[in-house]
Amino acid sequence: MAPAVVRACCNAVKWAPVIFITAIVGWSYYAYVVQMCIFTADSIAEKVILLLLYHPILALFMWSYWKTILTHTGKVPREFFLAPAVAERLESETNEEMQKDMLKQLTKKLPVQTRTISGFPRYCEKCKCVKPDRCHHCSVCASCVLKMDHHCPWVNNCVGFTNYKFFVLFLGYALVYCFYVAFSSLKYFIDFWTSGSGRGLERFHILFLFFVSVMFGISLISLFSYHLYLVFHNRSTLESFRAPIFQTGPDKDGFSLGSGANFKEVFGENPKFWFLPLTSSVGDGVAFPSRLQPVVNYDTMGTTPSLGDGVTFPTRTVDNDGDNLLAARQRWMEEGGDEFGPGSGQENKSLEMG
Repeated sequence: MAPAVVRACCNAVKWAPVIFITAIVGWSYYAYVVQMCIFTADSIAEKVILLLLYHPILALFMWSYWKTILTHTGKVPREFFLAPAVAERLESETNEEMQKDMLKQLTKKLPVQTRTISGFPRYCEKCKCVKPDRCHHCSVCASCVLKMDHHCPWVNNCVGFTNYKFFVLFLGYALVYCFYVAFSSLKYFIDFWTSGSGRGLERFHILFLFFVSVMFGISLISLFSYHLYLVFHNRSTLESFRAPIFQTGPDKDGFSLGSGANFKEVFGENPKFWFLPLTSSVGDGVAFPSRLQPVVNYDTMGTTPSLGDGVTFPTRTVDNDGDNLLAARQRWMEEGGDEFGPGSGQENKSLEMG
């Protein structure tokens, strides 16, 4: 089979979840507006009220959903990329101390606070770049993603710094949409279920509408609650499973500045934009304040003496496996891999973020 055909098939498969969600919402619009509000609702006043409340919720839901899909995940600044000759020399060097010194020199003026388990600046062999704090390589997108949370098949995109606010709003408005549809159709659901009144097609749409909205609503409760928890603790999904490593060791709350400041870092300073799918997140996705290093200026952050040579890293952390200079185990966790981690000598389970 030709490579172009294979790529087209792969792209079609990737878009299948998005098409499925869009089709479900399209059908729910017909079932709610036409079958329930127009044909079934008891009075004109009820029809108007239901429709006036329904459409703003639907608009916010779909607006935030497609903003999550269409927003680019952001580019790593070119300052973090190595020249081809430098990258080749770094990767071909067999002496770990020499490699470590090279990486330290390369990151001396970059705003990076986190390290690998072994204490080295994080480096991506696929992209040939030093990874900014909270940045991870996505094997599906084939690029490094700023403040990567996870790759979500339901939006066919990575969720990261540029679209995390939209993703959380999408979950929240999807939950509101489902429960609004469920509660407003409950009366007609009970009537059709108990009395069997109504036309066959009309009855089917309203019964199914109620079941689907409740089912999706219940499934969204835990996911939305979990991401609210992450927002208020200033963690990504990846960081909740593997804590970022600072000069004092791994710390899941290393980037936490307090619940209020954490919320504003994602949703912005202006309350007018908090609940609208508009870009308002604080920062550039590259330099982040932390409890150890509050400075967020991109130009000066990397020159802090405490981030240079002489930093002591623990010899044993939450990950018991060894870690070579270029963080093979870390790359395996971020990019996916075999059932057995490289060089671990024991069985490992990879994390798949949905």
